[in-house]
Amino acid sequence: MRRCSRTGCTELAVATLTYVYADSTAVVGPLATQAEPHSYDLCTPHAHNLTAPRGWEVVRFEGEFAPPQHTGEDLTALADAVREAGRVDRPVEVVARNGGTGRRGHLRVLPSPGEED
Repeated sequence: MRRCSRTGCTELAVATLTYVYADSTAVVGPLATQAEPHSYDLCTPHAHNLTAPRGWEVVRFEGEFAPPQHTGEDLTALADAVREAGRVDRPVEVVARNGGTGRRGHLRVLPSPGEED
């Protein structure tokens, strides 16, 4: 369970706030499935009372914000994902500088512009 992002607030988050800077818009919608670095989780009072700077528009979800319902399946899915990520026999391809492949994680190493193979 995630908490409200507002300083000093300890309430559970039920909504997610994101900004669309190009359109000068703040969007308050249902709680995102996972925390994102450029969004803010809000509790019910903060989601309903949010104001935006002058000249900005606030777009709000028109229903009731409900706290997320977690089931035993959530914990099982998390445990399965951790097990899968930790498997050593899982095939992972990486493009190396020489064009070969190897098991080195999820990153790709690409040559710098103008660099020869």
